[in-house]
Amino acid sequence: MTTTQYSLADVKKHNDKNSTWLVINNHVYDVTSYLLEHPGGEEVLLEHAGQECTEDFEDVGHSSDARELMQKYRIGELIESEHTTYVEKKKNLPTYNVDDFTSQRYGKYWLIPISVGIVAVILYHSYSRLR
Repeated sequence: MTTTQYSLADVKKHNDKNSTWLVINNHVYDVTSYLLEHPGGEEVLLEHAGQECTEDFEDVGHSSDARELMQKYRIGELIESEHTTYVEKKKNLPTYNVDDFTSQRYGKYWLIPISVGIVAVILYHSYSRLR
């Protein structure tokens, strides 16, 4: 069984509510009948209609169930000369070292709350003695 091949020009013609095609990982999907069922709303799909949208699809972090459901809408492949390779972005999550919080660099962040606490205790004791 041969797979139908489409060019990006073919896909671009299907960019509205009446005919919505997407390219994800070099596969072509006709998601027209799925517009109203999409959990993120039809606007998300229409925003990407007629386009290669692998990066946006992968960045959202779709579940394995969503990926399985996609197969129902797959109508073909992007022609090989127009294939793209998606390179997953590394998430730039901050890393923390416990030693950083005890270092001088972070010491100033503790200075203000501790100072306010000490002043509050002194004022409380001073006020208590006056009574």
